[in-house]
Amino acid sequence: MTAAVRQAATLLLADGTRFDGDGLNATGIALGEAVFYTGMTGYEEAITDPSYAGQILAFTYPLIGNYGVSGTVSQHPHACVAGAAMKHIAEHPSHYASKQDLASWLDEQGVRTIVGIDTRALTIALREHGTIPAALAVGEAAIAGIEPALARYVREATTQGLVASVADAYRPGEVVGTGRKHVVLLDCGVKKNIIRDLTALDTHVTVLSYGANAAEILAAKPDAVVISPGPGDPRDLPGTVETLRALIGKTPLFGVCLGHQLLALACGGETYKLPYGHRGGNQPVKDLVHDEVLVTAHNHGYAVDGDTLPADLEATMVNLNDGTNEGFRHRTLPIEAVQFHPEASPGPFDARNLFARWLERVD
Repeated sequence: MTAAVRQAATLLLADGTRFDGDGLNATGIALGEAVFYTGMTGYEEAITDPSYAGQILAFTYPLIGNYGVSGTVSQHPHACVAGAAMKHIAEHPSHYASKQDLASWLDEQGVRTIVGIDTRALTIALREHGTIPAALAVGEAAIAGIEPALARYVREATTQGLVASVADAYRPGEVVGTGRKHVVLLDCGVKKNIIRDLTALDTHVTVLSYGANAAEILAAKPDAVVISPGPGDPRDLPGTVETLRALIGKTPLFGVCLGHQLLALACGGETYKLPYGHRGGNQPVKDLVHDEVLVTAHNHGYAVDGDTLPADLEATMVNLNDGTNEGFRHRTLPIEAVQFHPEASPGPFDARNLFARWLERVD
């Protein structure tokens, strides 16, 4: 055990697989879906990504925290993951922007964390069996109660409430930027870098809650509306789907990740849960419109069923690993959506120009 870890910890998967390791100072039980992240860097962005709400995030790279935590790349005011698992955690980070070591920050954020487990074996289990419900217990008292806690979670698990738990980074009605075009952003758990990218494109952004209705959105007089990423099942937000349906034909729309799924539902398509989900920064996507391949950042467990897209929508993107739909556009209206993250953070910037292309078409 390193100086950064202090007590016993256990990660228990619903199939009975158990990993024993060392825990940090935040004691208790974290419950969620066990998923993995493949990036060598970007742990601060991933831990603060609202789309990871309700999930226990395992890092496949064996050493996490070597450049510390800066606070400048965080995507949300607080950590969003339910828990974290890693092989090694760096005690002494080395980077000019580092303000704190990762272990201390995780303790401050109250993130239950297990260190010292075989994360590659965990990743193989998740790749073979798909996303698995899990419990992460830190401290002897928590470990003693891990099995009944996990059994209860498996019986009662729901994604409802996840969006509400992270759609709080901005005050409803808050305006960011001073650019010419006015974009209303529906906050389903928005990442800061989406707003940074939009305001860099000569826009000012008004942030409204995912619960805003069509009249409230149109009263803001937007030039366009962006629907943000977020966690969970898009079918948990029927009110947002109805709002988007009411906006079709009245304002340009652009959906990202969860926003992509919500727009598909609003237009008459269907969504489903993926067996594994798409996560990490190396997902290859074919742009069918421009005949090019993009390496993209993903973080989602649900997808749009491309076979259910109505006739007035056309597929624009496809995942080259499994053939799932990665984007669509309306044939006559200024409506577009992508399943991946053009803003990255973390991840490659291959798709960063998608916001610019869409805004060029917005009068």
